[in-house]
Amino acid sequence: MRISALDLAVILLYLAGITWFGVRFRRRQQNLRDYFLGGRTTPWWALSFSIVATETSTLTVIGTPALAFAANGDMTFLQLVLGYQVARVLICLLLIPQYFRGDFYTAYQLIEKRFGQRMRRIAASTFLLTRTLAEGVRVAAVGLVVSVAFGTGDVMSVVLITLLTLVYTFHGGLSAVIWTDVVQLAIYVSGAVAAFFLLLGKIPGGWVEVAQAAAATGKFRVFDFAWSLTSEFTFWSGMLGGAFLTTASHGTDQLMVQRLLAARSERDSKLALLSSGAVIFAQFTLFLLLGVMLYAFHQHVPLISPGMTNDRIFPEFIVREMPPGLAGLMIAAVFAAAMSTTSGTLSALASSSVVDLYGLRGTGVEADAKFLRLSRRMTLAWGAVLIVLGTLHWGPLLRAGLQIFSITAGSLLGLFLLGTLNRRANASGALIGMIAGFGLMLYVKFFTPLAWTWYVLVGTTTTFVVGSVASLIDTAPQTEKS
Repeated sequence: MRISALDLAVILLYLAGITWFGVRFRRRQQNLRDYFLGGRTTPWWALSFSIVATETSTLTVIGTPALAFAANGDMTFLQLVLGYQVARVLICLLLIPQYFRGDFYTAYQLIEKRFGQRMRRIAASTFLLTRTLAEGVRVAAVGLVVSVAFGTGDVMSVVLITLLTLVYTFHGGLSAVIWTDVVQLAIYVSGAVAAFFLLLGKIPGGWVEVAQAAAATGKFRVFDFAWSLTSEFTFWSGMLGGAFLTTASHGTDQLMVQRLLAARSERDSKLALLSSGAVIFAQFTLFLLLGVMLYAFHQHVPLISPGMTNDRIFPEFIVREMPPGLAGLMIAAVFAAAMSTTSGTLSALASSSVVDLYGLRGTGVEADAKFLRLSRRMTLAWGAVLIVLGTLHWGPLLRAGLQIFSITAGSLLGLFLLGTLNRRANASGALIGMIAGFGLMLYVKFFTPLAWTWYVLVGTTTTFVVGSVASLIDTAPQTEKS
């Protein structure tokens, strides 16, 4: 084991404390509204922090510094984050008003209202498959941190973290997820700020040397206005691709939409989403700066050997250079980022499985109790799936997670835009559009050099255009009966 007894005590205290805190919300769960929407009593600021914590996984904490640390790395990833802000405005204008025109538990109930039950199930199934694979990458990232910290295999760490997250999500539902997110956000941001100042003190020349090293290698570069379809981070792929990516992830993916639906009102939902954008921009800036600083520090104290993945750079600094206690806090912060996303994913997967695929039938106390039991069982089932996927090897972590989501997200967003913007679109046309969008993205992924930052835009446009044309050809009714 490479960490001290004090660090281990801090980690164990965090894991026990956050699990206990989440389980305490069990007594508030009486029905599906409580379990999946927190009773719609959560204040907007807590939802905002929960959105940020869910958007931030272990991939962010260890993968973002690695982007700036790389030999040719810089801060151009922030261009993508600027696109995230554009997307939040679009979601507030186009989608949130639609969600608050009905008593929805999931995003895909909106699809049923527009295109019928078959399309709702197809949309939900697409979400379930994509979100499960993407979360598998995120869970696997925990194993990398633990292997660096303890010098052991990562399978048991994946099992432990997922099981503890499963415990409080199973008992406390979305209320436990949101309020543990708030605590976990505070922990990992505090850890990152502590790492910033500690790292600054360990670099011989301080910030002056950081600035010189960054200037010599161009690591402070934020904007790249080159027009390229093969470069991941340019201004155009960031603003356009990032906007489509986040419109899909925050506007059509149940993981984020569940939080928007849990707001007390449409106004609170919009306020939570918009305010989260400012926090997420500051957060990504901090993690990229850590990567630049790690590059400067690495010139004096090599942290990784040639051939090792850059994803190890921040975990290695935590274990080797942080003092006892603070290293434990930072590892706990990495766990916090992982658990916040995993808990949200478990709740989202369970809610879509129960509401969209199984369906809600019956009312009254007995029906509420039945669906609450079913929801908890689905939470357990999805927890087992994530444990299995978390033990697989996925390659470079941050890119792997984003690429998996981007392949199918376009067809989902295109479906939602068809229902929202095209009144002539029908269910048959929407299905043909989704198939075309997904099929094209598989071709693009495996047979073209197109950068993944363009995937959602291409998939969305294809789904929308093909779906619109197919709807004009097929004159079937616009809405199917459930």
